Parts: sequence; structure tokens; C-alpha cells
Amino acid sequence: MCGIVGYIGPRDAYPIVIEGLKRLEYRGYDSAGIALYDGTDLKVAKTKGKVSELEKCVENEITKTGNLGIGHTRWATHGVPNDVNSHPHVSNSGDLVIIHNGIIENYESLKKELINRGYTFKSDTDTEVLINLIEEVKKKEKVKLGKAVQIALNQVVGAYAIAVFDKNKPEEVVVARLGSPLAVGIGEDEFFIASDASPFIEYTKNAIYLEDEEMAIIRFHKKIKVRKIKNDAEVPANIQELQLNLEQIEKGGYEHFMLKEIHEQPKAIVDTYRGRLLRDEAIIKMAGIEDNMKKFLNANRIIIVACGTSWHAGLVAEYIFEDLARIPVEVEYASEFRYRNPVITENDVLIAISQSGETADTLAAIKMAKSKGAFVFGVCNVVGSSIARESDAGAYTHAGPEIGVASTKAFTTQITVLSLIALRLARAKGTISSSDFRRYLLEMEMIPNKIEKALESDAHIRVVSDIYKDASNFLYLGRGYNFPVALEGALKLKEISYIHAEGYPAAEMKHGPIALIDENMPIVVIATRAEHYDKVVSNIQEIKSRKGKIIGVITEGDTIVRELADHVIEVPDTIEALSPLLTTIPLQLLSYHIAVMLNKNVDQPRNLAKSVTVE
Repeated sequence: MCGIVGYIGPRDAYPIVIEGLKRLEYRGYDSAGIALYDGTDLKVAKTKGKVSELEKCVENEITKTGNLGIGHTRWATHGVPNDVNSHPHVSNSGDLVIIHNGIIENYESLKKELINRGYTFKSDTDTEVLINLIEEVKKKEKVKLGKAVQIALNQVVGAYAIAVFDKNKPEEVVVARLGSPLAVGIGEDEFFIASDASPFIEYTKNAIYLEDEEMAIIRFHKKIKVRKIKNDAEVPANIQELQLNLEQIEKGGYEHFMLKEIHEQPKAIVDTYRGRLLRDEAIIKMAGIEDNMKKFLNANRIIIVACGTSWHAGLVAEYIFEDLARIPVEVEYASEFRYRNPVITENDVLIAISQSGETADTLAAIKMAKSKGAFVFGVCNVVGSSIARESDAGAYTHAGPEIGVASTKAFTTQITVLSLIALRLARAKGTISSSDFRRYLLEMEMIPNKIEKALESDAHIRVVSDIYKDASNFLYLGRGYNFPVALEGALKLKEISYIHAEGYPAAEMKHGPIALIDENMPIVVIATRAEHYDKVVSNIQEIKSRKGKIIGVITEGDTIVRELADHVIEVPDTIEALSPLLTTIPLQLLSYHIAVMLNKNVDQPRNLAKSVTVE
């Protein structure tokens, strides 16, 4: 949510900042803005709408010159989306300019105090309060910008990633973070600032990821200095080499990032289990598990915390952990878990799942669990992310960058990692036989090829999508391992097509949702050959008798559901515990094609952000 981009160095800042903002569009936003220092004065342009609208605004209002620039894409929190509330914000004197991700919770009291001191405000934002607070501190304490930022941030409550500069000292930019990610790219006598590395990947492979409560003073032609916000102590600048490359964050010939990422799932799953799943040796090798095996084997229970799609992956994990490893599991929404005073002990293991590794509620849940002595294991996709750093141990998925806001390959790679963990623990506990363990390893190796086979139904799914694209509501049903897939399928359709959809356990249909069923209601039923197959068939017959339109996701070759359903989409046969890796594919494609046919912005759905880094 929101995006920060900045540049200081010998190049023209404008094209770097604008292209960087385009790279961050996937994060979700409603307005955009840019500030440039042209060597003489500060130039600011900002507007409600997309970066393309900002480009038009710049053409009409300001020059594009200057070697210092900052830009922002805003996702509204305080103040409605409009030109005035867009970032950057300038202080009352016109000297200081800021961009800010996050929320300043005590902005109202700070604003009242500043008004009493003669400050005026043009916007409704907390960010304009922050830049004027920095100006007041700088003026009152007679300190340099870096010190003023430090003092001001010690007075605020909330979360932030900021970049600030003073037009009277244009060789310096001050950045800081607490709760919102911020990276600084290190080039040859130049620096890049961004919410993640994608805006500057073609310019440098070296970056510093600020830790929480750290700030950095970036000076042209000088080394970067990183300091603690609370006590001003200098800390080493930990420069990391980026693994990202430009090809990974481009569409590669696909119409949308989401479609590209759906088709990347076979490779992403192989990348995720490569080096971990050693079938010939009949072992699963994961350092984070091996080094902490006793923590897992002696755990009273495993608590899984996550949000959104990651929560659905956690539900799948609950089934497989309890089924194979016989370890009690509870799956919690991180946003609820952190506030309901849960019972956590030092004998609990908490698994935190997050694609970005920056989800605010999940990060808060981790900190709370650690404070109570629980062992925390992180599962995320982004190397060096906050959750990766906060966890006691963990495992990365290797999905590669996921640009589409609606997660696809993140979901399947998370299930892959969690399945590997469950199998490894089951083997260690002796709750799975050697022959069954080998059968699982063989089947996991075959999953990528079976996903490729499932993707061959794309043209057929497009036809089905065209039939139901104008429906007002959808119902998704599944049982056992595929109940979470029903939830995920419904979420995908809601996210990108804005059609109301609900996921339910198939047996719960009779406890309410059956009242909704008529000839206008499409019902997606995951009816693969599994333990509860006959009962799902009975559910389908109940729907059929009430004239509901049935879209069945079935095992290849199934004739029973084919005769009952209005439409069927086949997936290859597999072990039931691994079936979510296949059954989710047609649901992703169904939501994608319906959204495209409805002319929705598939990669950047309204009101949504890729990573929710504030409450």
C-alpha cells in the first residue's frame, strides 16, 4: 500500500522517479505526485488518479529538470483521495518536502499544537502535520534536517516510511522507517529510494533495507549514514546484493501480470521445493526445520497466523499438519489474534505466513507471540523482509516477484512449503510410513507438470466465464482440503471482478446458503475424487433440484459429476492432501477471465493494496 520513490545523483531524476512509480503501481493507490528540485527552486505536481495522469500534470505545470526528486503513490487513509491530499506535502515555509507511507495516530493533537503556533494546513492528511512538525523542531531547536527528523519522529505515534529534503540543502535526503518497508539503492555516486527494490533494479544490485526505528542521511558524493531514531546511535549500513532482475518484474508478453503469474506457478513450485525435496534420497531437507526440530516435535500446538490468501494457505496447512503429523493446529486471522488476548505459551510454535513479509497485523502477531515466549517460524516470499527478520527461523517461498494484487503463485508456493514442513515432521514423528512418504515425494515432484495440464483448460474456462460474467453472485463449495480452496476462489472473484461471492464447506450449504440458490445462481463445486466425494455428489444433486447452475471442478475422467453439472473443468488426479495445488488453478483462471470480460483493472483492483502495511 502506497509507494515511495526517490533519487539523488548526477542523472535526471524525473524519468527515474516516474518509471519507479509505475513499477510500484501494483501496491495499490488512488493518487500520485512528484517533487523535483531543478537547481533553483522546488517544483511539485500531484493529482488524484493514476501515474499516467501525473505525467500529464507534469507536462502542463512544471519542468522535468533536476537531479533530486521524490515521488509517491497514495492509498488514502486520512483525507479523501484528491489533488490536495496527494503527496508530496510541503511545509508552511515552502522549504521542506515529504513523502510518507503509514499512519501518524496522534496527528490531531500535534496539529492542534502546531495551529496554536501559527501553522496553517491545506490538506486533511497526517503527513502535512508531520512535515510541519519537522519544520517547527528544526526552527525551534536550531538543528540540521536529520536531527529535526529524529526529534520529530520521537514525538509521533504510528507507522511510517518517509523521505524528506530541504530545498535549501538539495544535496541531502533524510529517510526513516517504522512499520513500513524502505530500501535505499546504492549506486556509483548516486542513491535511489523506494518501497521495494523494483524501481531501481536496472541501476544497481546493491541496497540497504532499513530496519524498524532506523533513519538514514543520504548525501550526494558521500557515504550513507544509518542511525537509530530513538537514541541517535550510528549503526552499520548493511548492504545486500539484490536477487531480483528486470525480466521478473515485466509482463513477458502476457496481457496482465496476474495471467503471467498464474502461468508461472509450475516453475515457482519447482523453485520452492528445489534443494528441499530430495526424492532419490527419500528426504526433505529444510534448515529452518532441522535446526529447530525439537521445538516442533515438543510443541503443544502450532498456531498459524496470516491474512487474506495467506490465511487460506494456512487453512490447507491445518488439514495436512493434523492429518499427517498429528500436531494440533489453530489458524487465526492475524488482525483478530493480536487483539483478543490469546493464550500463548513457550510450548507453542507460531507459523506466520505473508507473501510480502511486511503485513502489519501479522508482524504485530509475531511480536506478541515472541513476547510470550513462543517460537516463531516465518513463511514469506521476500528476502530481507520484516517478518523474515523478526522470526526465530523460517522458510522462503521462491515464487519470485508477484506484481498482481490478487495473489496466485504466492498461494500455491505457500502450500508447497507448508506441505514439505508437514511431511518432514510426520517422518520425524513416525506418523507416516516410509512407502507413503515416498509416494508423497513422487507426487509433489509431479505437481508442476499436472498444473501445466490444468492450464490447458484455459480456453474452455474462458467460454464458461463468458456465460456467467454477468452474474451478481457466486457460491463456491468444497469439502476437506478443498474447503479453503473454495474460500480462495471466492476471494479471487471478489477482488478483481467485484462480483459478490462466498465460499462455504459443501455440507454447510443446508445451513443457510441453500436459500439463495435459484436458476440465476452459479455454484462452483470442487468435486474431485476424494474421501468425501459421494457426499459432494449429494450436495450437487440438491443444488440441481433447485435449478442452480453448477460449475464442477472434477478429477480427469470423472463421469458422475459430468452428467450432473452444467459445466465441468477437469484437473489431473493427485493425492487428496496435494489437490489444492491443482483445484485452485481453474478458479484463478475463472476469476481472471470474468474480470477481463467486465473490463476491470485485473492487476490493480480498486481499493486494494498488494501489501497491507498499516492497520
